[in-house]
Amino acid sequence: MASFGLGTAAVSPKLDRDAWAVRGFMLAIALYLVVALALPLYVMLSKSLSTYRFDLNAFELQVDKGDGWSPPTTLAPLAAALPEDKRPELDTSHDGRLSVVSLLPDFSFRAKTMYRLRNAGDGAVYLYGSERIADRDWHEYSSNEFRRVVVRPAGSRGLENYRTYFSTPSLVQSIENSVWIAALSTVVTVALAFAFACALARSCMPFKGVFRLVALIPILVPSLLPGIALIYLFGNQGFLKDLLFGQSIYGPIGIVIGSVFFTFPHAFIIITTALAISDSRLYEAAVSLKASAWRRFWTVTVPGARYGLISAAFVVFTLVITDFGLPKVIGGQFDVLAVDIYKQVIGQQNFEMGAVVSVVLLVPAVLAFAVDRVIQRRQVAALSARSVPFEPKPDPVADWSAFALCLTVALFIIGILAVCQFAALVKLWPYDLSPSLRNYEFDRTDGGGWESYGNSIRLALYTAGIGTAVVFVGAYLVEKTQGFRSGRTLFQFLAMMPMAIPGMVLGLAYIFFFNDPANPLNFLYGTMAILVLSTVTHFYTVAHLTAVTALKQMDHEFESVSASLKQPVWRLFSRVTVPVCMPAILDISIYLFVNAMTTVSAVVFLYSPTTKLASVAVLNMDDAGDVAPAAAMGMMIFYTNVTARLVHLALTRGLLTRTQAWRRR
Repeated sequence: MASFGLGTAAVSPKLDRDAWAVRGFMLAIALYLVVALALPLYVMLSKSLSTYRFDLNAFELQVDKGDGWSPPTTLAPLAAALPEDKRPELDTSHDGRLSVVSLLPDFSFRAKTMYRLRNAGDGAVYLYGSERIADRDWHEYSSNEFRRVVVRPAGSRGLENYRTYFSTPSLVQSIENSVWIAALSTVVTVALAFAFACALARSCMPFKGVFRLVALIPILVPSLLPGIALIYLFGNQGFLKDLLFGQSIYGPIGIVIGSVFFTFPHAFIIITTALAISDSRLYEAAVSLKASAWRRFWTVTVPGARYGLISAAFVVFTLVITDFGLPKVIGGQFDVLAVDIYKQVIGQQNFEMGAVVSVVLLVPAVLAFAVDRVIQRRQVAALSARSVPFEPKPDPVADWSAFALCLTVALFIIGILAVCQFAALVKLWPYDLSPSLRNYEFDRTDGGGWESYGNSIRLALYTAGIGTAVVFVGAYLVEKTQGFRSGRTLFQFLAMMPMAIPGMVLGLAYIFFFNDPANPLNFLYGTMAILVLSTVTHFYTVAHLTAVTALKQMDHEFESVSASLKQPVWRLFSRVTVPVCMPAILDISIYLFVNAMTTVSAVVFLYSPTTKLASVAVLNMDDAGDVAPAAAMGMMIFYTNVTARLVHLALTRGLLTRTQAWRRR
């Protein structure tokens, strides 16, 4: 057969309807991640580069004192003629306003003087009351009317906000404070978690299961709660304040102790996983070489868990440096970056500087995340298929020493919760300690009442339901889709981004993006929908990794067999993939539920009067001085999460009995 001179070319297989459907779903979820994460971050970065300054040459003024109109003059000479201490600050925020009469030292609203003002520059705008004047015409005002005239600043792009930030000593000090507190908390937490994990993994002490459960309790409470407990313990009226020897709990001491409490379970989980893969053969070799227990610890245990220790350190560092709730409650005058964002936005309404602080906070968070990902990959590569699990042998001295250590940590964790519960059940600390449920009358306090608690449960349920579906489908599309490699790589990158974004940064980015009237998604702002969107996005990465890990355990032959039988993708997904991965799906749902109940930083900028949340109510009640009701609300969050865990456990047993029967064959 003649080839007619045509060269051979690779022919791409024709995509069937299922393939197009899969790509369509992947595109939809990728679009969600772009809209919910990438675009808000871009807008926030753009906002940090936006500078605003009053251009006094852009406005012209005429004055008539009864002898005719004066020649037109810009406002700049009027400002220059003022004494130096009376001249206005020209650098301002996007919402800056400068009253024109502040430039006229002899102004009196009772005078019969008349004024004319017009915009003389491109884009110049001024306000008369609430009326926006943007034309180039002259507008005439009486003295009484003219006092209501304010000029608006002109916007530009540049690094001026960053220069201002790094030239402000108090703001720069927050960087040093944040890094120092995060580093110190990391050292203490990782050391304590490593000792605790070693005690459980390397000893034969009793009650290991109980200690494991206690170690995970801090995950179920908002980070503000340990701060409240420490105030009751060591505050100005605390019953253990003498133990601080005159030092104040309000500041770095309180932040470090509270940070150790709420980050401990995260470090414990990572280090426990690292210790679980230790090779018993190395210990046997060390014993045969007559190495002492101390030498075995430094030459076998620590090197074997080094990747887990490094990973735990970066996770704890990121959690501490990005946390807002704890330093807000107990930080006092000790400023940190996360609280600076809140102060700039809520306190000073300086959104541009808030964006700058957010970008600064992103740097250590992203670096820690990047290093952590590298360490985790190396940890996986270090595993050996021939490893023999380590089984400890009884040693009374070591076992009871380990028990004493675990008991001390457990008492610290339980003690924090017990103090909060006790404070919530007495009438008035420390004057009237008689039992009372008055602190649970949340409708009497400034926090949103019981409605905020109901809103949190709604948020948690919506987040668990919607988030689990979105995350698992997205992970399935990434892991099981054939071809479309570039698209899957991009999707994976977008799915990993949320872990590196602090909650405060995400919340502020949502303000800039969704609160823009020109954004067609503006209708979401102030609704429960935006709270669900931000919460799912904030905790997307861990849930995604959980789903991907479960899906990797399923052989790709399932898809090949399904295709050979000409079964649609949705049937394989619903009848095989979902049942097999049901344990991971249930874990994702409870993870999202618990975090939605406890999160503060991502939603503190986004709630409205009708969508107040329990975790934010704890913050607001504490700010208002209602510390005992704040403790009560925090305990309600804890009990709700405990109940959710128990329901999850019951559902897991019931569903897994049906969907995981194949595992028992």
